Amino acid sequence: MSQQNLSKAERRKQAVADAEKARAAQAAKDRRTRIITLSLLAVGVIALGLVIWFILAQGSKPALERTDGPAAATEDGGIPIGADGSAGTTNDGAVEVAVYLDFMCPICGQFESLNGPTLDELRESGEVTEVMYPVSILDRMSSGSQFSTRAAAAAYYVADQAPEQMSAFFDTMFANQPEENSSGLTDAQIAQIAEQAGVPADVAQDIERGEAMDTYGDYVTAVTETAAGDDELANENGGFGTPTIAIDGERWDGAWSTDGELEKAVDAAAGTSGESDAEEPAEGDSTE
Repeated sequence: MSQQNLSKAERRKQAVADAEKARAAQAAKDRRTRIITLSLLAVGVIALGLVIWFILAQGSKPALERTDGPAAATEDGGIPIGADGSAGTTNDGAVEVAVYLDFMCPICGQFESLNGPTLDELRESGEVTEVMYPVSILDRMSSGSQFSTRAAAAAYYVADQAPEQMSAFFDTMFANQPEENSSGLTDAQIAQIAEQAGVPADVAQDIERGEAMDTYGDYVTAVTETAAGDDELANENGGFGTPTIAIDGERWDGAWSTDGELEKAVDAAAGTSGESDAEEPAEGDSTE
């Protein structure tokens, strides 16, 4: 029936019914909107909660569990080097000599100069497994260039990409060690040193492009934090410095600048399961 044939009362009744129908439709639409909005808010709250949980979970992990190192490295960030000088190798039954070093540390350079040939000889003969820990406690001494971190990252990159050249890389880096309070070496210079040590050109080019730092910069920081927080490695002042030497897991504070002392300590460890001769006062080290 058309509106024209309706009485005034009927038209009013129809208008009321239409209005009620419109209100009901709008109410249904509003309910759907509220449901969708509340659902989205709930999803957002859950997502935010998961993000917060993930951040807290990551933050509670030990530093070395928050980043990845090369396959050749040990769980605590050491690079074991066996008889052939390759990263990730060991000498069965050998005494383990761990060396914590910073490529900017002049005392580390002295240690390598005085004891490197002896350790190489002992390693090549199978008497020792060297475990090298490149750390970065002296970035503050390289004029803002982060040389310590970049150099250590390059070492881990070589361990991963060119493990056969590991021992040669350490030797060549210390042979070209920059002075403290300089800007250190550029990535290009580190890459050149890597090639001098026999690292393939493509791996050296990656180092020059900053790939080593991008890949292992955070790992170097984690290794450094782990070593600095290890009470077993603390010096007599309670701090951590480089070089720090450990023989079969025990910090060794012998007089490494005295000819033959380190070899005596290795012999003692090999013969008495870790017991050594009376220790002399510790050599100096560079500290954080």
